[in-house]
Amino acid sequence: MPQPHSPFGTRQTFTAAGGSLDYYSLPKLADAGLCDLDSIPFSVRVLLESLLRNVDGFVVTEDDVAALGKYDAQNVNRTELPFKPGRVVLQDFTGVPAVVDLAALRSAMVRMGGDPAKINPLVPCDLVVDHSVQVDAFATRFALETNVEREFERNLERYELLHWAQKAFDNFRVVPPATGIVHQVNLEYLADVVLTKDGVAFPDSLVGTDSHTTMINGLGVVGWGVGGIEAEAVMLGQPIYMLTPEVVGFELTGTLPEGATATDLVLTVVQMLRAHGVVGKFVEFHGSALPTMSLADRATIANMAPEYGATMGFFPVDGETLNYLRRTGRPEALVDRVERYTKENGLFLGSNAPTPTYSSNLRLDIGTVVPCLAGPKRPQDRIPLTEMKSTWATALKETFSKDSTTIEHNPVGGWTEEGGQPAGQVGNHPLTSAERKTVEPAAGGTLEDVAAPAGSTVREAVVDPGFDGVEVSHEDEEFPLKHGSVVIAAITSCTNTSNPSVMVGAGLLARKARQRGLTRKPWVKTSLAPGSRVVTDYLDKSGLSEDLDSLGFQTVGYGCTTCIGNSGPLPAPISEAINKHDLVAAAVLSGNRNFEGRISPDVKANYLASPPLVVAYALAGTTDIDLTAEPLGEDSDGNPVFLSDLWPDPQEIRDTIASSSSPDDYRDQYAKATEGPEEWRSIQSPDGQIYDWDEDSTYIQEPPFFVDMPETPADTSSINGARCLVKVGDSVTTDHISPAGAIKPSSPAGKYLQEHGVDVREFNSYGSRRGNDRVMTRGTFANIRLRNEMAPGTEGSVTTHLPTGEQTSIYEASRRYIEASTPLIVLAGKEYGTGSSRDWAAKGTNLLGVKAVIAESYERIHRSNLVGMGVLPLQYREGESAEALGLTGRESFDIHLEAELKPGQPVEVIARGENGEETMFTVACRIDTPVEVQYHRHGGILHYVLRQLASA
Repeated sequence: MPQPHSPFGTRQTFTAAGGSLDYYSLPKLADAGLCDLDSIPFSVRVLLESLLRNVDGFVVTEDDVAALGKYDAQNVNRTELPFKPGRVVLQDFTGVPAVVDLAALRSAMVRMGGDPAKINPLVPCDLVVDHSVQVDAFATRFALETNVEREFERNLERYELLHWAQKAFDNFRVVPPATGIVHQVNLEYLADVVLTKDGVAFPDSLVGTDSHTTMINGLGVVGWGVGGIEAEAVMLGQPIYMLTPEVVGFELTGTLPEGATATDLVLTVVQMLRAHGVVGKFVEFHGSALPTMSLADRATIANMAPEYGATMGFFPVDGETLNYLRRTGRPEALVDRVERYTKENGLFLGSNAPTPTYSSNLRLDIGTVVPCLAGPKRPQDRIPLTEMKSTWATALKETFSKDSTTIEHNPVGGWTEEGGQPAGQVGNHPLTSAERKTVEPAAGGTLEDVAAPAGSTVREAVVDPGFDGVEVSHEDEEFPLKHGSVVIAAITSCTNTSNPSVMVGAGLLARKARQRGLTRKPWVKTSLAPGSRVVTDYLDKSGLSEDLDSLGFQTVGYGCTTCIGNSGPLPAPISEAINKHDLVAAAVLSGNRNFEGRISPDVKANYLASPPLVVAYALAGTTDIDLTAEPLGEDSDGNPVFLSDLWPDPQEIRDTIASSSSPDDYRDQYAKATEGPEEWRSIQSPDGQIYDWDEDSTYIQEPPFFVDMPETPADTSSINGARCLVKVGDSVTTDHISPAGAIKPSSPAGKYLQEHGVDVREFNSYGSRRGNDRVMTRGTFANIRLRNEMAPGTEGSVTTHLPTGEQTSIYEASRRYIEASTPLIVLAGKEYGTGSSRDWAAKGTNLLGVKAVIAESYERIHRSNLVGMGVLPLQYREGESAEALGLTGRESFDIHLEAELKPGQPVEVIARGENGEETMFTVACRIDTPVEVQYHRHGGILHYVLRQLASA
């Protein structure tokens, strides 16, 4: 009988409820002198355990374990390490193309004569449908029903695919629409903290296709957001390659003072960490405040890791972790397993645990936290509530009164991140042609924050801060609309809706306001989007739902709404007044992002705030107010009502939570988590292992990646006679490359849809059509702000076809090159591919026929994604660039490649100019690991996996 896998003799056994389990012991590794466990941060210990457990001599070696075991926080060796997460979490906008690829792999497996059942996620994969609901209806008891109905009308083709996938794939689970937000469902239901497989226990860990996957760090689970290609790789058993992280220690002391909320705490933390600089680093929280800090508060802080720039914001497992598992209805056997395993393996933060060594340290006495907001454009720009009025006045004069570039949307346009409905679009109804959006990144902002959607034109606008406002008539009411009028007040997003203290706080404030006869201002679009149905349970039981409803905070849906731009349209009279008079309207939301243009195309000033403050600003109706000194309004007797009159007592909040929430609520709701609403249950999707591709679908198509793919890969060969399709400068982001936002009717993608019978009103967004490569390839490099030096003086999807010299769209030029069997390259400057790790930035590049990119430097994830799609990343030598070498992009390029590529090896390039002159230079091959060599040889990571499975 073979001996069990036991690198360094570390395989051990422990006993928990339900029996004995093996595990890979970090203390044993320390006993062998291979690590100083007490000095290593808890988050790095999880990475170390993963390496130890997955040693195979190829992907993970014993040298990898020994190297990380020597982790020195003060002098981190920034080498790449292969990390194998335990599971994957997807949301629907990024999940649909992943499912399309899995379905395409099965079709290819059949063509290769193999068993399609071999194509399954090899690690547990959960997809939560939460990004497609939009706030069309609000402030009515029919809001939820109406919005769900419209959601299914818009997304039926996509949902049919997901409905089929949950039946067809093993290890794949779908949580249907109207259930909850992916991160809250993960926190309350999906996460186990300690996983088991084949009799071995190990730490729960994951990657997710949403940046706020980090919310799970509050539960002691390692996890962060990645792009779709990386997520698919993990699903199919491949590692994530990451640089050994620096870890910033953040000590929390004291207790939160009365009047301050978890939201105020997290906005303070965001400001501190942004100032400190934590991009690409882990942050690990510790200190005397942790034992008294609720897990919901921890999750609120962890959620916003992307806003403070860290890869993670990690809280180690401790007693509160165990209590939370019990409070949310997890089985007692699981809680016992978590406690025993983490204590056995040095992963439990006990009261006497030594403090690890960190790369740098911060400290916050949370007793100093005060009520605050953040805005008007960035989450790190914290504003104490006492200074809100004066800060608003300054922003109006100094930020919004300047000449500023303004976007006028095309009639079906929208404004959205990569994974959201077009903001302001009502299903298939067009936006008004007057709709506009100011684009002015704040200091330190990036194009990702403000990138304009395709199909927009630009004009100049001037805001007059002295404008007194305009009278507006809506629903039989007349009211003034001014600069600072709050037109959106939204309790939304995973940041806060997972936290009962702030949700109950909002409900109690609403109750007191209702008792005093206050109502929301008629120009405020109010909404409540709970992160799970458990929130509705405890609001209903406490009677607070009725109080919130009375102020217009009816439940509009269970999912990401306002925070990702799915705020829906403002009432037409309000929208028209804002745009006609260039009003600086405001939104106050309990979300995590407030970049200008993200929330609504009509709103320039966006403020993050706690749910109770969202209610307060809905009552006040303006940001031009000092809520600490001025009344919100008058009661029915004409007496002024101040915020302090309505603010709930902390004990009142605690008592309400205790009396209205129980573990049974979580057990009852999540017992039916995969059922979904009637609309989901009535979907008629095909059965069978192979997806029935519909050639007439404009949402879902079989991608060409594996069509006509040979069973064995060809040898690596040189790239000869290549032409440059795109030449760009520094800091070109994935927002420039990847299709996002609205689809312009005159664009190649717009023409394709019209040729296939899609009315312009029904275009939807690139994000919603990610499952159709025909649309996405046509939209690659189509951002209106792209400056392609191959077509000087232009912006957008324009290039010069060579050698004819004709200017045409990038997509049309690529088709002509492909027909002529001409390989293509991209020339780029520094930091190529920064921004969100979008899979289609690499997929679209591949499908345009690009074989290689030559850049001065790369964003790490985009470089990895290019390799994962079979595109060769090459890098100029230090001090060299296209400009330094005199390259115009009009040359013909020969790239000499050895049959056996090696990571980092030099590669010779010859550029032949139009007059026959030659420029020879050497670049570095940025295939960085032996595994990546295999990925490139096979044409991409999915091709590699397919051939491995087919030959097994």
